[in-house]
Amino acid sequence: MSGLISSSLLRCCAHSLRSVDGLKHSKTWKSCNTSVLHWCRARSLHVDSPPHKPSLTTSYVHGTSTFPLIPLTVGQSLDNTVQRWPDREAVVFLQDGIRKTFAQFQQDVDKVAAGLLALGLKRGDRLGVWGPNIYEWILFQFASAKAGIILVSLNPAYQVKEVEFTLNKVQCKAVVCPTHFKTQKFCEMLREICPEIDLTPAGTVKSSRSCLGSARVPDLRMVIVTDSRQPGMLHVEDVMQAGESRHHKELMDLQSKLSFDDPINIQFTSGTTGSPKGATLSHHNIVNNAYFMGLRMGYTSIPQVRVCVPVPMYHCFGSVLGGMSMAMHGIKLVFPSPGYSSLANLEAIQSEKCNIVYGTPTMFTDLLSQPELHKYDLSSIEAGIMAGSPCPPEIVRKLRTDLNMKEITLAYGTTENSPITFLGFPQDNEELKINTVGCIMSHTEAKVVDPSTGEIVPLGASGELMIRGSCVMHGYWADPEKTGEVISQDRWYRTGDTASLNSLGYCRIEGRIKDMIIRGGENIYPAEIEQFLYTHPKVQEVQVVGVKDERLGEQVCACIRLKEGHISSTEEIRAFCKGQISHFKIPHYVIFVDSYPLTVSGKIKKNILKQDMEKKLGL
Repeated sequence: MSGLISSSLLRCCAHSLRSVDGLKHSKTWKSCNTSVLHWCRARSLHVDSPPHKPSLTTSYVHGTSTFPLIPLTVGQSLDNTVQRWPDREAVVFLQDGIRKTFAQFQQDVDKVAAGLLALGLKRGDRLGVWGPNIYEWILFQFASAKAGIILVSLNPAYQVKEVEFTLNKVQCKAVVCPTHFKTQKFCEMLREICPEIDLTPAGTVKSSRSCLGSARVPDLRMVIVTDSRQPGMLHVEDVMQAGESRHHKELMDLQSKLSFDDPINIQFTSGTTGSPKGATLSHHNIVNNAYFMGLRMGYTSIPQVRVCVPVPMYHCFGSVLGGMSMAMHGIKLVFPSPGYSSLANLEAIQSEKCNIVYGTPTMFTDLLSQPELHKYDLSSIEAGIMAGSPCPPEIVRKLRTDLNMKEITLAYGTTENSPITFLGFPQDNEELKINTVGCIMSHTEAKVVDPSTGEIVPLGASGELMIRGSCVMHGYWADPEKTGEVISQDRWYRTGDTASLNSLGYCRIEGRIKDMIIRGGENIYPAEIEQFLYTHPKVQEVQVVGVKDERLGEQVCACIRLKEGHISSTEEIRAFCKGQISHFKIPHYVIFVDSYPLTVSGKIKKNILKQDMEKKLGL
């Protein structure tokens, strides 16, 4: 950024510093210092409360705060909170009937952490958790962190080849999973890639020092099952009983040796453009992201925060905004069901009186469309966080009117940024809630650049969003080449998103650079068309993709999910657009669909949707 300061200003400062007689140049230095402060104020923004005075003059912002970064590990953060609120409820898993206070949760965490050490796992080893939202997920999240073991979040939708790739990529020594969930047979798949498991005598407890001898996953030492007992595998209870007093002492001694800069979590990206990449996050990354998110949401001033958490724990939304926020702010997490269920969410909100609800736009859309919505007492709802993909303004309006969610807050981030970099304030006005993804987070820098030149664009102009700060990951695990593609030498992370900044430090996301449709030389952002089509009274949900066109290169294709009981046609949708949006943005193709291809975290796989539409249209 120093290049932005005028050379004359720098010369002035340098001249004053070189002066032998400082008094002689005190006026010059004072003038120089004032100029530098003025320059800094035009680019930094105090974000402990909503900024009301437009101050930015360019597409660069630095979120400042009176609250310092937290120099603690995950384990230390949990221990601090347990000391403050030992008897407060920490987690509730409704479907399994599990309730734990902070003191009870800490006791379980310490038992598992000591057990992992007793079984031979050590600081820096990798342990994969593979499954839906069950108690053991969050239990092992904190137990592994306390033991200095790196948690690997495995997508529960992974099939054999995918789980084999990820286990080998990070050299996992242990995997925690249920026997099965819905159609996913976790233990069967692990036996397929590691048939040597069956050669272990029933009831034998393997330590990490004894190799399973698998040719396909040579580093795997043990599988820990959360429900039924399986031959050749450990049960969670075995782990909890394995730790002796010496292992508990080892665990206690370890706490002062762990560094908050140590890697502690590997989150795999969706891998839509190739093999999944392991974003490596440190204690410092996720502790501070959760801490400042909670401050922004006002968790420290709400007497009792009860969060409904339908988002998956394997994703940053669940593990950081959920799990880590619990440890940082002493909030209560309510998990309605292992897998996503709109009805289970409604029941959880009613029975536990949840006042905060987390979700992706798709999850909130499904919630609003529930026919029995009016039968539930949802009066406890005060606020929510929506993230994961761009949100249609119409959904935000409906949450405020239909669910009385006055303080719905939009968030933006990426796995590589731990994850949140922009988050609204609960008290933001409707215009900011509807048209932006929130304000820059504390201790975070953002800039919008021209993708072709790397130069910062004028305020309000579109370009690629880049992020720098304590949130940026260490890198992709064992992949310096891919890391170098997204993190510059000066630690700026390239998001790949097209965005713009306003003078208050709020961000508007316009879409993925790679999702941009180029039709006959015109650049078209799908999000703009989607937001317009959401205003059609029959449209429940819409996704816009570019499909192949021989003459123009690409054509606009709108994939529309209609509201229940409604019918429509291509002609009706195109007529609705005419005169309202530019002619080249009007969808050439309109396809009515019942659903979209989704990741397990609720994100729409646009690349797959594009392929499906091209196949359907015979292109």
